[in-house]
Amino acid sequence: MASKYLTPEQDAQLRRWERWNRNYFLFAFPAMVVVLVFSSQLGLSSGDSWSSLGILIAALVAPIIVLQLRLKCPACGHKIGWQAKLMAPDQCKTCGTFLRARQR
Repeated sequence: MASKYLTPEQDAQLRRWERWNRNYFLFAFPAMVVVLVFSSQLGLSSGDSWSSLGILIAALVAPIIVLQLRLKCPACGHKIGWQAKLMAPDQCKTCGTFLRARQR
């Protein structure tokens, strides 16, 4: 089986997704820690109601879900989704394309 690699344009598209995903993680993780640690001092939670804290956590988590669901293999268009974590996987399980540009 011939090894398939991404074109430079497809590789750039995938790296752009990884950059967005990484940068959002670098923002959201510390923000969520601060919100959770200081939620009572910030007036976001009390013993009775956590509604504003829940909304804030959902607002921080929703873009993670959207970013994961938007990732598609640039070669075949199949959704990679949760197969990727912070970075794209090494290879598409559907078409077998290596998700890295060939090093020359």
